[in-house]
Amino acid sequence: MKNTVYIISGPAGVGKSTTSQRLVQQLNKSAYISGDDVSHIPVNGRGMPWLDQDTLDLTWNNISSLTKNLLDYEYNVVIDYVAFPNEVKWLSQQLRNREVRIVYVVLMVDKETIKFRDRLRPEGEQMGERSLILLEEFDNDTELMDKNKLYTHQYRVEQLSEIIEEILKNDKYLFS
Repeated sequence: MKNTVYIISGPAGVGKSTTSQRLVQQLNKSAYISGDDVSHIPVNGRGMPWLDQDTLDLTWNNISSLTKNLLDYEYNVVIDYVAFPNEVKWLSQQLRNREVRIVYVVLMVDKETIKFRDRLRPEGEQMGERSLILLEEFDNDTELMDKNKLYTHQYRVEQLSEIIEEILKNDKYLFS
């Protein structure tokens, strides 16, 4: 059976980390990659990935290397990061010589939900306007297919298992 790389994406505040961390627990021989943590590996000279192309490129190259290493050891990989279709396409090209399934899920919510969830974060971790900008960018991305979007605003945290079940069982999220 092929190993799977799950890319859990979406704007800040949609539940990427919560969903990813629960998903990785449901998989046999699994690994979790936080794109935010990877982007913070460089300490001095690091730019904001959404403003600095070199920082973004380095982050994705590091994510790719980690993913390849984990796949070499037959792990399923869950990547938790803001990933647009062009970045998923690039990563799939990096993995093209491997027998791997790529599942791409973009968690989405409405504006009111994203504002509410952002306010629940500790003050220093709130994204504010950046969350709304990302929400709009995902809404307007012409390469992003509706089939990859999973709207979560109607779910409560107690229903997280339903979201995980949807990601695991629905082939519509397969990236091709």
